[in-house]
Amino acid sequence: MKVAFSIPDNETLAKFLRTQRSKPFSYQNVGTSNAGTQKGFKNDHNFVYLGQGDQVWIRAKNALNNWNQFPPSWTRILPRRTSIKKSEAVVVLFKIFGIWWINTAKIVYTIDESDKYGFAYGTLPGHVARGEELFFIKKDQNGNIYYHIKAFSKPAYWIILLAFPLMRYFQRRFVKESMMIMQKLSNAINHDQNQL
Repeated sequence: MKVAFSIPDNETLAKFLRTQRSKPFSYQNVGTSNAGTQKGFKNDHNFVYLGQGDQVWIRAKNALNNWNQFPPSWTRILPRRTSIKKSEAVVVLFKIFGIWWINTAKIVYTIDESDKYGFAYGTLPGHVARGEELFFIKKDQNGNIYYHIKAFSKPAYWIILLAFPLMRYFQRRFVKESMMIMQKLSNAINHDQNQL
C-alpha cells in the first residue's frame, strides 16, 4: 500500500508498476467475478440502463476501452492508454481526503461477444483491497443496453479493515459516479454533426 499527498511523477509510478505486474494476484478465486457470489468477500452487482442502438453500444464500448468509466475528479488509471488485454497491469489511483492512494491491478479476462463486452481486473499485492471487479455492457433480448459493475472485495490491510465502512462508502460512490459517466458517454451527441 502506497500513499502520497500529490500524484507521483510518471517515472515513479512506472517503477512501482514494474515491481507489481509480475506478482501473483492478492486473492483466491481469480477469474470468478462473472460467476456467483464469493464467500468471505463483500459481493456487489450494480447496473444501469444506457439506451438502445448501435451508436449507444459503440460509444459505451469505446468508453470501456479507454477506461473512461473511472470518475476523473478523484481517480486515475495509468498508463492511460493501457490496452484491454488479459495480463495488462495498471496503477489505480484514488484521491480520498486529499491523499492519493496508489494501487495496482491486472486484467484477469476480457469479454468480446455480440451482446456482451467488457473486462475484469484483479488486485495485486500493492492494492488496499483484495478482490476482482468486472465492468461490462450487455444487450438484452429486446436490444436494451445496460452497464454492469460486478465485484467481490475485502480489505487487504488491518488499517483498512478498521475503516471498512469508509471503504464501502467510496466503493458505492465510485459505482454511482461510474454509472452516471457511462450514461452520459453512451448518449453523447456529436455537436459537430449537429452543426452541419
